[in-house]
Amino acid sequence: MSPVRKASAKRSPAKAVADKRVELLFEVGCEEIPAGMLPRAEAELKAGLEKQLAAENLMDGVTVESFSTPRRLTLWARGLPVRQADVVSEVTGPPMSVAYDAVGAPTRAAVSFAEKQGVALHEIYFLQTPKGEYLAAKNIKRGRAAEHLLADILPRILHDLYWPKTMTWTGLSGARFIRPIRWMVGLLDGKPLKFSYGGIEAGSVTRGHRFIGSVSIHVRAFADYEKQLRANGVVVRPSERLAKIEGELAEHARKGSYRIHEDADLLRLVTYLNEFPSVIQGDFDPAFLNLPDEILVTVMRGHQKYFAVEKRNGELASHFLAVINLAKDTKGLVRAGHEKVLKARFADAQFFWESDQKCRLADYLPKLERVTYESRLGSYRDKVERIRSLSRWLAEQWFNLGMVQAHVSEADRAAELAKCDLSTEMVREFPELQGIVGGLYAKAQGEPDEVSDAVYDHYRPVGLDDPIPRNTIGCAVALADKFDSIVGCFAVGIVPTGSSDPFALRRAALGIVKIILDKKLPLSLSLTVGAAAKALRANPPKRTVAAEQEKQILDFLIDRARFVFREREGFEYDEVNAVFRAGADDLVDARRRLDALRAIRKSKNFEPLTVSFKRIRKILEKAAVPAGEPQEVSSDLFEGDAERRLHASMHAAAPRVHEQKRAGHYREALEVIASLRSDVDKFFEQVMVMAEDPAIRKNRLALLGELLREFTTIADFSEMGGEVRS
Repeated sequence: MSPVRKASAKRSPAKAVADKRVELLFEVGCEEIPAGMLPRAEAELKAGLEKQLAAENLMDGVTVESFSTPRRLTLWARGLPVRQADVVSEVTGPPMSVAYDAVGAPTRAAVSFAEKQGVALHEIYFLQTPKGEYLAAKNIKRGRAAEHLLADILPRILHDLYWPKTMTWTGLSGARFIRPIRWMVGLLDGKPLKFSYGGIEAGSVTRGHRFIGSVSIHVRAFADYEKQLRANGVVVRPSERLAKIEGELAEHARKGSYRIHEDADLLRLVTYLNEFPSVIQGDFDPAFLNLPDEILVTVMRGHQKYFAVEKRNGELASHFLAVINLAKDTKGLVRAGHEKVLKARFADAQFFWESDQKCRLADYLPKLERVTYESRLGSYRDKVERIRSLSRWLAEQWFNLGMVQAHVSEADRAAELAKCDLSTEMVREFPELQGIVGGLYAKAQGEPDEVSDAVYDHYRPVGLDDPIPRNTIGCAVALADKFDSIVGCFAVGIVPTGSSDPFALRRAALGIVKIILDKKLPLSLSLTVGAAAKALRANPPKRTVAAEQEKQILDFLIDRARFVFREREGFEYDEVNAVFRAGADDLVDARRRLDALRAIRKSKNFEPLTVSFKRIRKILEKAAVPAGEPQEVSSDLFEGDAERRLHASMHAAAPRVHEQKRAGHYREALEVIASLRSDVDKFFEQVMVMAEDPAIRKNRLALLGELLREFTTIADFSEMGGEVRS
């Protein structure tokens, strides 16, 4: 056995190489990628590299950034080690008594162990363990060079990027990408990496702007890459392009004494549409301002990606701002082209506006019979009849509750007109204007404001940040439309999954919750689902909704309500659970109970009482006491003061709780419940619930069941627990 060697204090060349840090520059160049797909691809590219580097133990101390333009995706990693660190492990072999014979010569066991570990016999040693001395060896797994790892990693990251649709290169290991790849840059410490993807070899040559840049630019590192591309018409960083666009928009607004029509989504879109953005102003004939602003803005934004501008008083001005993919437009040729295109688009919109109104909006209703909503749910005409039925029902409910603004006839008329614009030429050309066009046409044709506004607003809200319909009639039609969509789709098996929601049912459910809460509408979810199911049975295609489907729909709506209360309203997870366990059919009432629960949860009696209620529920569940079923409590079977006192205080508190609850004073009711804390504590201190006598045990369980049943109708305290968000 060789003596133990002392480690040298001198830094080895291998250690020095391992400590060296280098830079990775990776770019995939291709035909233009749709701008809306770039932000996600950019983020996924960065996350993919970080994940792969972490898996190879190369991520420590590394900074990764990603950028994109329509023609390229770029990765920049700094602080990369040039190779993985060696991994040293100690492997234990046979015991000394087996590894060496009586005269100290190595046996076949020792030789086999050394061969298996890939070391010479003299490199093995003995290790003292609690079980005695054993043969041992150092197993060193040599780290791979970063250049070899990256040659494997980078093609894999490209392959794993998600795209709605991809192109696949047959015969090239299943390579796929959103657009044809034209070039790739792969440099580590300035040296080209050796790999390919889609038949394209990585190298050190990139390309500039399609029209104003060079097609062959040699780069060495990221700083050089960024500088040379800027000189060739490409701003690599989206944040810089965004800042450039915002600055130039603001400068045009200052010079023209107008303001930009706010559109954050358009600003984001044009940032990713252009590699070298510049802003130019164009003008159009002021006569087009006779068209509604909504139509003008949609034409400019939706088809041309132009920013509308407004005068200081908020009226639209006869100008637009376009973001072009050029440094400048010295001769005004680009501007003239944009003005010509916009003039034609506005002329089309004006023609549609005038042509559509040659007949009344209601005259388009029969045409909806030829527009399919869903093959098993009939046409949009069928859907309109269901919406009318449900809108009338909702308006009747609210009118009977004294909401005089809920006129049944107006709700019916608004529902009748709501979908008519789907058959107009304007909406066929500009689908994003559906609902809005109907409202504009209704107003222009003399319908009451309540009706035209309801038609205009009935798709709202499309998100939690979107406003709800302006009036109660609009809320009735919007709710009817959304309930019909959800109930109808669930009835024919169209249920949202993690990856599929083609009829936007989650968004519809969130819209329902937002309308109810923001408008404080008295509405029973279960009764409304039932009314929607009745309308579905009564109108073509006369689908039946099974009882289990109605329950599934209610669970779906309540799940969305839970989300809104937690994420938008800021209630704690356990607060929502407690209130919803006590019932959440009326969301406005649930909101008031949540407010009350939040208000008293920090009181001195609250937390101890929640612990006791948890204990009560567990005892009842373990004893298999049927939930919600009253069991008779006999005071004759009480054996001590603690039982009698709790029973008496419960019966004294119950009427007060019910009175406060009927008045909607939930906080006061919860405070009465919390006052039981002392008697509940003494009961558990002095009483053995699971007594040996079956009659006494049953009586005590009945007492606890009554306590839980009587005092969890506002919120179930047994669901409370955990820390409150600060």
